[in-house]
Amino acid sequence: MFASLSLPLLILIFVAGAVVVWFAGVQLSRTTDIMDDRFHLGQALGGLIFLSIATNLPELAIVGSASLTHQVGIAIGNILGGIAIQTVVLVILDGFGLRGKDTLTNKAASLTLVLEGVVLISVLVVSIMGTQLPKSAILFSRLAPGDLLIAALWLVGLWLVNKARADLPWQRKDNDTDNAPPPQDDSQKKAEQWNTTRVLLVFAIAALATLLAGVMLEESGNVIADHIGLSGVLFGSTVLAAATSLPEVVTGLASVKLGDYDLAFSDIFGGNTFLPVLFLLATVLSGQSVLPQAKNTDIYLASLGGLLTAVYLCGLLFRPKKQFLNLGIDSIVVLVLYIVGIGGLFLIAQK
Repeated sequence: MFASLSLPLLILIFVAGAVVVWFAGVQLSRTTDIMDDRFHLGQALGGLIFLSIATNLPELAIVGSASLTHQVGIAIGNILGGIAIQTVVLVILDGFGLRGKDTLTNKAASLTLVLEGVVLISVLVVSIMGTQLPKSAILFSRLAPGDLLIAALWLVGLWLVNKARADLPWQRKDNDTDNAPPPQDDSQKKAEQWNTTRVLLVFAIAALATLLAGVMLEESGNVIADHIGLSGVLFGSTVLAAATSLPEVVTGLASVKLGDYDLAFSDIFGGNTFLPVLFLLATVLSGQSVLPQAKNTDIYLASLGGLLTAVYLCGLLFRPKKQFLNLGIDSIVVLVLYIVGIGGLFLIAQK
C-alpha cells in the first residue's frame, strides 16, 4: 500500500503515526497507573503485565504477519533486534524525563526491578541457546523446546515479581524523601475519578491505537528505508527498532511525569522479556522452528541487549546520583556501549 507513495508523503504518514502513538501512550500510562491501584498490582507488576504487552502490540503484529508469510528472518530480527534499543529508551527517560533533577535509577529504588532484569537476562540467554538447536527439534508437531522454555520463564518471572511484592525482605525506606512522587496534574486527577469500566475501555482504545499506529510506523519506515538505500539488517536495528520503540518512549516519559518510576522501568524490562515469548507464536504460525534460523547479527543484538540490561541492574543497586549532561553514569555507559555495539553490527553486516 505504501510502496507507490512519494517520500514526502511517507514521512508525513510516519510523523502522523508517531503523533497517534504519543497521545495513546499518555493514556496507556495513566490508565495503567490507575489499574495498578485498583487491582492492587503495584507499579512493577502492572508495568510487567499491562503496559509492556500493550506497547509491544506493533511487534506482535509484525511477528504474526511475517510468520504467516514465512518471512521468519523479519520476525527474528524484530524480536531480538528491538531489545537493545528499547533498553536505550531508559537513557531518554533519564535525560529528558527527569531533566537533571535526579537520576532514573536513584528514583526507582526497587529490588523488584532488579528481579525483573534478572528474568530478562535469563530469557535472553535461553533465546541465544535456542538458536543453536537444530531445526528438527520440534515437539508436538509445531512447538520448539526453546520457545516453550522462554514462555515458561516469562510466566515464572510474573509469579516471582508478584511474590516479591509481599515477601521480598528488602523494602524501600519510608523516610526516603528523595523518592517522593511529584504532585499529580489535573488530567491525572480527573482520570482517577473514572469508573473501572471507563478506565479499561480507554486502555483498550489506546492499545488498539498503538497497534495500528505502530504498524503504520513500521510499514512507512520500511519503504522510507528503501528510498534512502538502507540495508535490511541496518534498517531493522535502527529505523524499524526506533519506530517500534516509540510507544515505550511515550509511555515512559508519561510514567516519569506521574512519578511512577518503577512503572517506567517495568515497561522496558517487562516488554523486553515479553518479546522473546513471541517466538512461540512465530513457530506456531510458520509451522517451523524459528529460533535456529537466527543470524549472527540477531544473536549479536540479543547479547548487546543483555549487556545493557546488566548495566542498569548495577545502577538500580548502587543508585548513582552524580550526573553528566543530565544523565546518570549508568545511562552514559549504556549509551556508549550501544553506539559501540551498533558500530560492531555494521562490521558484522559487511562480512
